[in-house]
Amino acid sequence: MWQHSFFDDTERVINVASVPQRSPFRYPGGKTWLVPRIRQWLGQLPYHPAEFIEPFAGGGIVSLTVAAEGLAQHVRMVELDPLVAAVWETILHDDGGGEWLAQAIVSFDLTPETVKAELAKTDLSVRELAFQTILKNRVQRGGIMAPGAGLVKTGEAGKGLRSRWYPETLRKRILDIVQIRDKITFMHSDGLTLMRQHAEREDIVFFIDPPYTASTKQAGSRLYTHPHIDHKQLFNIADAVSGDFLMTYDDAEEVRTLACAHNFDMQTVAMKNTHHSTMKELLIGRDLSWIR
Repeated sequence: MWQHSFFDDTERVINVASVPQRSPFRYPGGKTWLVPRIRQWLGQLPYHPAEFIEPFAGGGIVSLTVAAEGLAQHVRMVELDPLVAAVWETILHDDGGGEWLAQAIVSFDLTPETVKAELAKTDLSVRELAFQTILKNRVQRGGIMAPGAGLVKTGEAGKGLRSRWYPETLRKRILDIVQIRDKITFMHSDGLTLMRQHAEREDIVFFIDPPYTASTKQAGSRLYTHPHIDHKQLFNIADAVSGDFLMTYDDAEEVRTLACAHNFDMQTVAMKNTHHSTMKELLIGRDLSWIR
């Protein structure tokens, strides 16, 4: 029987500034802080995973790190949100799309007027939707792209909309991803379906970070375009996979109950949220004895 680690991890909070920033997204619940743990997890496995699958890729920082650092032979990113999917499809699978997107970003004259005009556009190509998505992600409060999210007002140092718009930085990140795109496959699909399809493979690992809450707080409905998921089903599928997996969730009683029902191991780890408050997130797996 797996041991359930209900104690708090007392190690210092990861300084995210020490982790390479590879994603063009600002993402609610982004996992830059978890990157050192991902290295630790994959490094202690007795095999080099043939494929690393992230069923709910979102901003993709974990998948991008695994690909860039060769922590698995191949990476598969899966995302259901059509806006986020347009970005990854443009960068990873559109020949010349990444370069086009990078140039569109550095060429854009960002003002309140141009932002409103760009975000009002409809009937866009995949490339154009990718640019609109990056823009929306950067100028809306907290990087939230769900309907109803407002634009940044004051921003950093009173810079307003420009406070999160770093065109040259975004250009570099996108072009860096283009350089490793042969190591990554992107799928605009449902993550649960893909997990079922690959459940029997022992050489695959899954990093499961559902952008939804299973608690009664329902924060996911404010943050994400697709805030609903069958958490019981997700845990059932995770229990059935032959390879290893690592889940991260809000530390909620509902989640702990599901993990206990499947005899999964649990441990809380420290992180900082977008408001720089220290919080605890719950890591879940079959055996987390490698956490130290």
